[in-house]
Amino acid sequence: MSLSGFASPWWFLLLLAVGAVVAGYVLAQRARRRRTLRFSNLELLEKVAPKSQGWVRHVPAALITVSLLLLTVALAGPTAEQKVPRNRATVMLVIDVSLSMEATDVAPNRLKAAQEAAKSFAQGLTPGVNLGLISFAGTATVLVAPTTERQSVVKSIDNLKLAQSTATGEGIYAALQSIEGFSSVVGGAEGPPPARIVLMSDGKQTVPDDEYAPRGSYTAAQAAKKANVPISSISFGTSHGSVEIEGKEQPVEVSDDTLQEVARLSGGEFYKAASADELKKVYADLGEQIGYELKDADASKPWIVLGTLALMIAAGCSLFLGQRLP
Repeated sequence: MSLSGFASPWWFLLLLAVGAVVAGYVLAQRARRRRTLRFSNLELLEKVAPKSQGWVRHVPAALITVSLLLLTVALAGPTAEQKVPRNRATVMLVIDVSLSMEATDVAPNRLKAAQEAAKSFAQGLTPGVNLGLISFAGTATVLVAPTTERQSVVKSIDNLKLAQSTATGEGIYAALQSIEGFSSVVGGAEGPPPARIVLMSDGKQTVPDDEYAPRGSYTAAQAAKKANVPISSISFGTSHGSVEIEGKEQPVEVSDDTLQEVARLSGGEFYKAASADELKKVYADLGEQIGYELKDADASKPWIVLGTLALMIAAGCSLFLGQRLP
């Protein structure tokens, strides 16, 4: 029950009327007492007058006063900070499909675990969020443009294929381009919807060698910061992963530092997931952050309910005590 952020505080002027009702009731009780004391034959009065109910007779009036106070607060429109689904936002899901994603340090392998978690994320995202999908290895591919239709995203996640190299910067730039194009179409009077990139990778970029190169991941992260698009980066995998490339076993240790720096440079958050369960939890947390926002919403319902209940109880007490409604 909130007592802050009233939408229509001028309704509190009704409290003057409530005060007047209370004052009128007190004056009426005093006038009644004076009339009783003027009765000349007190012995006869005790015989003919009904037995006094004491303070109990004031219960209905007190409950009516309480109900008027509660309903007045409800009319004033109290608000409270509540978590509500977003009705407009753009999210680009960027998934690494380099050959290192075939490592089996996460069962059954990194890619399949990532696909399952990403599908849960897509299906659980609130309907008002436009979700797009990009895969990247040596190059980036926009598989699904931002849309509220989830089935196309889920189907594309199922069809992800592995490829050589890791061009993280290309994945980020492709996401920024998709967001910019989508925002220019749906911006409207309110401006472009808030956007975010969710980047999931298991390693350091290999193309180009330098993260600060024009198409490098750090340069791309800085561009995302400038565009006000934070990157939530997920480092997925363990330090003992390996894959077989051209008949040779190659270690593919996850690179937390790189992805952490990408998140920092973009103004986003970094997440670490070393197992399929951890990855699902990360995606679930992101779904809560992205799909919902805190807003001052109407909080008058509890006051209306309590005010109505108090009024009904007052009516019941009045009928029980005095055989009439107040």
